[in-house]
Amino acid sequence: MPKLEEQQTSSRKATHKSRRSSFRVKIRSYFFAGVLVTGPIGITLYIAWIFIEWIDSQVVALLPTVYNPETYLPFSLPGLGLLIVCFSLTFIGAITAGMVGRLWLRTSEKILARMPVIRSVHSAIKQIFETVLSNQSSAFREVVLFEYPRRGSWAMGFITGQTEGEVQDTTQDEVVNVFLPTTPNPTSGYLLFLPRRELVVLSMSVEEGIKMVVSGGIVTPIDKRPLHQRGIKKVGAANADDRTIPLE
Repeated sequence: MPKLEEQQTSSRKATHKSRRSSFRVKIRSYFFAGVLVTGPIGITLYIAWIFIEWIDSQVVALLPTVYNPETYLPFSLPGLGLLIVCFSLTFIGAITAGMVGRLWLRTSEKILARMPVIRSVHSAIKQIFETVLSNQSSAFREVVLFEYPRRGSWAMGFITGQTEGEVQDTTQDEVVNVFLPTTPNPTSGYLLFLPRRELVVLSMSVEEGIKMVVSGGIVTPIDKRPLHQRGIKKVGAANADDRTIPLE
């Protein structure tokens, strides 16, 4: 009898320990699930709130006290500065679309073009904005792989355009402009001029490529290509039939 009671007691302890362990596992999984759901949303809202507050602090401070709505209210209006910026940009765009606006724009550009240092900065910034904001722009439209900084080491970049001018004329190959971003900050990087035949164009979207760069490779998009197109792509293949080596 004593042995039977000891076995029953041991069985009850093991069952209790198993239930307690299972409860801990469930609580931990629920906790990480909550972090996974609320983390991205919370960080996104926090960054958006910081951006809105920064805009408000810069714009609302410029308003005269008489025209500032916060002067007559016991509380502040979040997003007031951002709203004023959006309205002002829209208003300026509407004005410049007319004849008087175009005349003023041409006159101001002529004045800026005569300033030695400012004209270079203005021209470069204007060209970047026109390229990025253009609906027909090919900037950041393709994600590519290329061997960098040495053979056998691969890097991922974005094609920003076709190389033209003196750079293309002094090279024997057809080269393209490739932007190589840094991790985890994709706004900085290197501009490379690479032969098109040495690039492997990926099927992933630019957004997926940027996510992969920002995450340091943690977020990796799945291969959406058909099975017959999957494999190891050869760099600098002579024809389309030799561009893929099927994986065994």
